[in-house]
Amino acid sequence: MSKKADTENKQDKQDKQGKKGKKGKGGADASLGPSIAAHPRASYQVRRAKGWGGLAGFAIAGYLSYKAGVPMFDLGARAIVAGIAGYMLAWFCAVTVWRHLVLAELRAAAERKAGPNPDLIPARADSAKTRPQPDPAATAAPAGS
Repeated sequence: MSKKADTENKQDKQDKQGKKGKKGKGGADASLGPSIAAHPRASYQVRRAKGWGGLAGFAIAGYLSYKAGVPMFDLGARAIVAGIAGYMLAWFCAVTVWRHLVLAELRAAAERKAGPNPDLIPARADSAKTRPQPDPAATAAPAGS
């Protein structure tokens, strides 16, 4: 091998080592925008929902198969498949719900930062000064009644 090829191989190895980053739990980057994986409560709740969904699917399918008199091997196979389906369904639902919740939290934080909108609250002092005040003499009842 030539010296040029050796230096290119060394550079490739260094590039690959430099590109390797920490992946897995907590690897979500918050700088990319709102993320369910980076949210402190959302990732925990999604994990819980997936676990309960898988267990519920497994238990329900196992119970119904047992009551139907299905052989044990088929009962187990059905229960496992239903557990996987329950896991996926729970994951989909939890992510959908938390996607909306994360966006609502961001909207609420932006509204808190901006302060109240005086156009939407008519009882503010600024708008009270611009409204004409009613004449007290015109609203008084006549003395003869």
